[in-house]
Amino acid sequence: MATREDVSIVQATQKDIDLLSRLIRDGFADVANRFGLTPQNCPKHPSNYTHEWVEKDLERGLRYFILIADGTAVGCVGVERATETTCYLERLAVLPQLRGIGYGSQLTQYALTQAEAMGATEVGIGIIAADSGLKAFYQSLGFEAGPTKRFAHLPFDVAFMRIFFDHGMISGGSLSARD
Repeated sequence: MATREDVSIVQATQKDIDLLSRLIRDGFADVANRFGLTPQNCPKHPSNYTHEWVEKDLERGLRYFILIADGTAVGCVGVERATETTCYLERLAVLPQLRGIGYGSQLTQYALTQAEAMGATEVGIGIIAADSGLKAFYQSLGFEAGPTKRFAHLPFDVAFMRIFFDHGMISGGSLSARD
C-alpha cells in the first residue's frame, strides 16, 4: 500500500488518452462481468472505452484526473460541467486489484474540489441501480440517493445520486454535505 506521500493526482492531457481508455476499461471490466454487460447489450459501457471516446470527452470539456501511486497510474476520474452550478462526476475507475486502499475516495474528493473550483454547488452521478456496494460507497462520501430511471438503450436501471455543497465548505480533503 502506498503512503500518502507516494500518491499524487494530476490533470490528464492529450498524451494520456491511451492510458485513460485503458484505466477506464480495466476499472469497469469487473462491473461488466458482474452485471452481464457485453459490447452487444451495452456498447457504451465504460468497459468498452476507446481512445476515440476519451478524445470526444476531452473535446466537449470533460476534465480527467489520474491518481498515481508509487509511480504507477492506478485510477482516474472525470469532472464535467453540466450547468453553471452543476458538475457531473464521470468514470471513476480504480484498478480492481487496488481497491479498498482509499484511492476511489481520494479521486472522488479531488473531483469534488475541482467541481467547486469550477463554481459548482452540486455534483451528480449516475450508477447501476443494482450496484448496492457502489451506492453505499458514494453515500459514505455524502452523496444522496435520488431517482432511478430506465433507459431503453441500457440493460439496467440507472440510479442518480448527488451531493450539495456551499463554497468554502471543502477543507482538509473533506466535503460537508448540505442538509
